[in-house]
Amino acid sequence: MSPWWLVPLAYLAGSVPWGLIIVKVVKGVDVRRYGSGKTGMTNVLRTAGRTAAIVVFAADASKAFAMVSLARLLTDDSAVHASAAAAVIVGHIWPVFAGFRGGRGIVTGMATTAVLVPWTAIVGLGVFIPVVAATRYISLGSVLGVTAVVVAFAAFVVVGMAPTAYLVYAVGCGTLIVWMHRDNIGRLLKGTERKLGQRAESV
Repeated sequence: MSPWWLVPLAYLAGSVPWGLIIVKVVKGVDVRRYGSGKTGMTNVLRTAGRTAAIVVFAADASKAFAMVSLARLLTDDSAVHASAAAAVIVGHIWPVFAGFRGGRGIVTGMATTAVLVPWTAIVGLGVFIPVVAATRYISLGSVLGVTAVVVAFAAFVVVGMAPTAYLVYAVGCGTLIVWMHRDNIGRLLKGTERKLGQRAESV
């Protein structure tokens, strides 16, 4: 059997809207009506607090980690690995189970990257954490971290330590994730972006 069936399965797994589900259970509200209007960890943190955000982080990372790990277990085809990783991220951003309104893909992107080439995820975190610590802008740390991950993938491919398909994944999904932060980038340029710790307002 062709292993490509893993790609639609990865999309469906990515489409499970854990942020929406958990905030609904904890607060009884639709997290998409607050803050950024997204279902990801950052908006959950602002809407429902730290514990809910940690649970969402773990759940979103797990669905991504599980699907790419399954792909690597069942086939040696790097194109399938990369496609499954991309499908999880696309599912998270445009989830079929939540009206195609999800998150921005940072946590799922980090988890899929960690399975494909762990060192690239470490590079991304090595940029993300200091930037957020210094500025308290999660969005800025996310955009710069994603950029660092793409550069790291390129370096691994150049030295022959990763297949080209992984770089295609990194460039494609990295570009998508940065594009999903376009409103944040606009607010950063205007000086109106919310910092870590600020509560979300209803929209």
